[in-house]
Amino acid sequence: MHILGISAYYHDSAAALVSDGNIIAAAQEERFTRKKHDPGFPSHAIKHCLELAGLQFSDLDAIAFYDKPLLKFERLLETYLCSAPKGFTSFVQSMPIWLKEKLCLKQTIKKHLCEQFGVKKGDIPQLLFTEHHQSHASSAFFASPFESAAVLCLDGVGEWATTTLWHGKGNQLKAVWECRFPHSLGLLYSALTYYLGFKVNSGEYKVMGLAPYGKPIYAEKMKQHLIDIKDDGSFRLNLDYFNYVVGLTMTNDKFAKLFGQPVREPESDLTDFHMDMAASIQQVTEEIVMKLCQTARTELNEENLCMAGGVALNCVANGKVQAQKIFKDIWVQPAAGDAGGALGAALSTWYELQNNPRTVQQPDSMKGSLLGPSFSNATIQQYCDSIKAPYTVLKDDELASKVSKLLEQGHVVGWFQGAMEFGPRALGARSILGDPRHPKMQSVMNLKIKYRESFRPFAPIVKADKVGEWFDFDGISPYMLMVAPVQDAKRLQNTDDNSKGIEKLHKLRSQIPAVTHVDYSARLQTVDANMRPRLYALLDAFEQRTGCPVLINTSFNVRGEPIVCNHEDAYRCFMRTEMDYLIMENVLLCKKRQPKWVEQEDWQKEFVLD
Repeated sequence: MHILGISAYYHDSAAALVSDGNIIAAAQEERFTRKKHDPGFPSHAIKHCLELAGLQFSDLDAIAFYDKPLLKFERLLETYLCSAPKGFTSFVQSMPIWLKEKLCLKQTIKKHLCEQFGVKKGDIPQLLFTEHHQSHASSAFFASPFESAAVLCLDGVGEWATTTLWHGKGNQLKAVWECRFPHSLGLLYSALTYYLGFKVNSGEYKVMGLAPYGKPIYAEKMKQHLIDIKDDGSFRLNLDYFNYVVGLTMTNDKFAKLFGQPVREPESDLTDFHMDMAASIQQVTEEIVMKLCQTARTELNEENLCMAGGVALNCVANGKVQAQKIFKDIWVQPAAGDAGGALGAALSTWYELQNNPRTVQQPDSMKGSLLGPSFSNATIQQYCDSIKAPYTVLKDDELASKVSKLLEQGHVVGWFQGAMEFGPRALGARSILGDPRHPKMQSVMNLKIKYRESFRPFAPIVKADKVGEWFDFDGISPYMLMVAPVQDAKRLQNTDDNSKGIEKLHKLRSQIPAVTHVDYSARLQTVDANMRPRLYALLDAFEQRTGCPVLINTSFNVRGEPIVCNHEDAYRCFMRTEMDYLIMENVLLCKKRQPKWVEQEDWQKEFVLD
């Protein structure tokens, strides 16, 4: 039985294919359209899933959508009616879209499918709808390595739910309790994201990265005025300070007055105040997540925890929960946001609706989250020949040695290998790599490669069997969803000083300064030889050269663009940045040997030979 899962029409639309309970393929639409967080119908992602499985559209047995639009519409109407006459402008803007498209979503989806796949409405398979948090919970539990577990989902809002606890056992999920809109930890964090001048639904990780530069001096004020946190982790927001319920912004004038400063203008200077606010909301978030996890452990008496929802991507909070040993083991869905809802909808249909038996897989069912398209050496070489791009083809047994030498020499290397990752993290398939020992590498890669804010930290990849030597961490983190401290033995002495804010960035803190954040933490990805043999071989070769089994791993994209999908995207990004080398499968390209790059006004590219 082939079940297609879809998420769309809000942000991060995606498609996933589950066949007889096995996760076959999954991808976000943004990777194909090159529109970051593309909310449109995921026609390209669907085509990828079918092609990878060797299926035709007619082979599908069911299509599952990741939330229930009628319940969401009910929430919107009830909210506007309870708040009237406030919110009239927001109401006028949102209702036409709902009445024309979203309220009749079943017909809208069928229309898109007919247009994209040339089928008649009568030939479309059964169309099902799961609740938003049910999709999140299913994506986490059914893909996890656990027979039973507590499942915690935290995000902005689905239909009504904002935080939910589930009990997963075998092939079923049982809802235990929920927190409901408008009281939302995800929306609180997004409100601070907005207040700090970053884009909501995409800039939250910037707040998390900025937090260690500040001090949480406003945390108590937040808990006194913005949010009431109970001992069990449940909470209520004081809506007097927020505008997201009926307005067009996240916070209001009363919020700005409380903290004494207006909303920060995007791209303006970041001050100590902004860093302290980031540190404060991060501390409040960690406190709530910790209490919720303790409550889940007590109520369900489960030793395993699964997590999903946008807040589950807060890897700093995840690392704190892991370090406290509240649960024996934690598994976070690598596509924890709305994109992962597509996978959850398909899995929920197979297990809960169809009541099929579940066989737990180890280390999980996600196949390393490498569920996107891949490209052969022949295809890549044909493309390079067509644009007259000089290249060298490396043998399998010389690839790791050659690339590790380039990295040791201080070069930045684009790494394009195998199937594309599903989820927001680059996990060694579409990555940019660098030497973490280089004291200036963080600034160089931020400003010359990624074209982003200098404060943004980079993540390390480390051989799984060497993680304990370099980081205070005794588990695995294959999806870069845990933060852990650098081991004391690898830290540099006498680094404490009176530096403040961004000045902290320039102080060397460890033997791997480019991946050591200002609080000595790092967002880990552990690399297993069986799951990622080529990446592990590269780390091993680099260790043999340098004694260091760690590399910088950042996503293969520039600021404002999605992670690259195909070889053309990779070459385009390579040529538009100051990367030194690009390795696509076995094809190695040197920047100095490439033809000149001309960028047209219509964003089409052409190549001009020197």
